[in-house]
Amino acid sequence: MIKRLEHDLRPHLLVVDDQPDNLLILEELLGEHYEVHTASGGARALEYVAEGGRADLILLDAVMPELHGFEVCRRLKAAPPTRDIPVLFLTSLDGAADEAEGLAAGAGDFIHKPFSLPVVLARVRNHLEFARAARLLKKRNEYLERMVAERSAQVVRTKQEIIAVQDATISAFCALAEARDNETGNHIRRTQNYVGALAEHLRHHPRFRGELDDEAIMLLFKSAPLHDIGKVAIPESILNKPGKLTDEEWVVMKRHPEYGRDAIDRAAEEFGDAETSFLRYAREIAYCHHERWDGAGYPQGLAGEAIPLSARLMAVADVYDALISKRVYKPEFSHENALSIIVEGRGTHFDPAVVDALLEIRLEFRAIARKFRD
Repeated sequence: MIKRLEHDLRPHLLVVDDQPDNLLILEELLGEHYEVHTASGGARALEYVAEGGRADLILLDAVMPELHGFEVCRRLKAAPPTRDIPVLFLTSLDGAADEAEGLAAGAGDFIHKPFSLPVVLARVRNHLEFARAARLLKKRNEYLERMVAERSAQVVRTKQEIIAVQDATISAFCALAEARDNETGNHIRRTQNYVGALAEHLRHHPRFRGELDDEAIMLLFKSAPLHDIGKVAIPESILNKPGKLTDEEWVVMKRHPEYGRDAIDRAAEEFGDAETSFLRYAREIAYCHHERWDGAGYPQGLAGEAIPLSARLMAVADVYDALISKRVYKPEFSHENALSIIVEGRGTHFDPAVVDALLEIRLEFRAIARKFRD
């Protein structure tokens, strides 16, 4: 009885592949941690869920005879009972167009063949956690709606509840971002603390004291980790490419601020007021942190104070951290070299006042970089 209960509590995975060997490999790998169900084709997978079969996550072969994986995914996402089940494609395809089609169909990620067993386990675990966070948020929203109806639209959320929902939302977004980008490490933690330090230092500056109060600084600190959330929509072949991007790939990469804005807008709508939602800062940061003070940035070409302050802070924090961090396409720069490069961009790339603030707290930046070193 106890063993049966333990099995009922374990997440259920549906593995769909027309190759029996792949089904056996994944069933053996995942069966130690999850309840694994298998289907040898797309039609059988759709029958399984239509008949009430449980699936907390679906591993779906992209290329199958008769009914290919992209079409199966589209049907799953079109049906209310299955639209929220995370779908991870199993594929030997590695083209950007293939990944773009899969993401458009509703997939959450790709696992490339031949399988790397640690990658399979990590991706499954991350997406199950993200789906769990999404379910908790949905249940919280449904609960709040019931309370509002029962109490004639009275305010029922306390400050502590609001903060908890904010943290859960941001944590869910961050978990997804980290699952997609293998190279960031502690980047989001460092940039979060850089932005907080800059905002705290500038709160008494004549230009900013009206905007940087305690609540604004807290929300900036919470929102900073979402600056690259739009990268979850960028094909993995581009996002984690070890070499220089082609012109065509760079066009795709430069769409990530728009993708981030759209994702945050959809989340903000869940709170009933996208304009005053705490996610306003996250939207500004995600959409505008690649704008430049001289107007030469993207995606809008904003200039000067037309760029939101939150994004101007993020721009300095993001570039500083990119400079001091080792990447597959560049070595790490020293703290001093990074500062010199940012000073060169004062008044062109960056808000001069934000660069001046960085110089005044440069030792704090270095301490943050060391504390959260990859």
